[in-house]
Amino acid sequence: MRTGIVVPARPGVDELAAQAEELGFSSFWVYDTPMLHGDPFVALALCAKATRRIRLGIGVTSPALRSAPAAAAAFAGLNALAPGRVICGVGTGNTARRSLGLPPVTTSELETFTATLQDLCAGRTAEYREAGQARDIRLLHTGGHVNTTDPIEFLIAANGQKAAAVAGRRGTGLISFGLLDPAAWHALHQARRQPTDAQSYVMTALHVLADGDDPHGDAARDATGHIVMSLLTFAAENPAFAERLGPEERDAVHRLLDRRGITAATPSRHLALYPGYLERIAAADRDLILPSLMDALTLVGTRDDLLGRIAALERAGVDELVVQPVIDPAAEMAELAKLTG
Repeated sequence: MRTGIVVPARPGVDELAAQAEELGFSSFWVYDTPMLHGDPFVALALCAKATRRIRLGIGVTSPALRSAPAAAAAFAGLNALAPGRVICGVGTGNTARRSLGLPPVTTSELETFTATLQDLCAGRTAEYREAGQARDIRLLHTGGHVNTTDPIEFLIAANGQKAAAVAGRRGTGLISFGLLDPAAWHALHQARRQPTDAQSYVMTALHVLADGDDPHGDAARDATGHIVMSLLTFAAENPAFAERLGPEERDAVHRLLDRRGITAATPSRHLALYPGYLERIAAADRDLILPSLMDALTLVGTRDDLLGRIAALERAGVDELVVQPVIDPAAEMAELAKLTG
């Protein structure tokens, strides 16, 4: 299976991208979360100039973040810097919207936005609707401003069948966050239906254990806690989802809310829940990183354990594992390269 790296957009990512390319990783990604991290197009423009081969991905943008014309110009402009190396992940904006205190967009909006992006980034004319008006638009740049010749790889972010069906209709690949159950991947691929050579990606955290290491000790919790905390944060904002969790997991959600001094109904809860999101967790929050959620959402184990789980995902149709290192990214990338090389 191919492997990639994902990090928050910030100064210095170009150095990590260059190291990732040198280590043989297939892709290098940044998140698109404006209230939490830096601008992904600024970050990947730097990465494009620092690399020659590695593919550069945004995971993921959303119709809630920028208009289709602005997004198309940004992706086509990045494609001019890194021809044929750009990956555009598109989702409903779960984190990006919730960190504003707002809900994600609908799958219908996701599909319309993706179709418009696909057309514009390929140099085609697309219909664009705004404020009750519809206009035919296309990128009108001349010269080397944008690249609409080399293809951009499009992916739909999906944890469920509705979004996977959008991927099928748009002929795109899939990307999912923390989805490590092979059976769930079989279901996503079934929901996508249409036969396609499009790729499937999963983002998670990975921690290699030496013999005798505690799989749920502090080191493992620090390496994977950001992924677990993302689920607890989602549950803290969604009581109906929280109720479907087990008793121990529901208790962790309640403790998170109490610790942040809010309830699931506090209007400004996003201001308390999202600081530090998808970053290394605070030591004081290690108790929230439950073994059950670590086992379900992240990859922790000995080399043989991890290779077995990765092989099972590959058999389920996952083409690339994308890992976020949070403690010492350079060292963690080198360790991952040894594991999967």
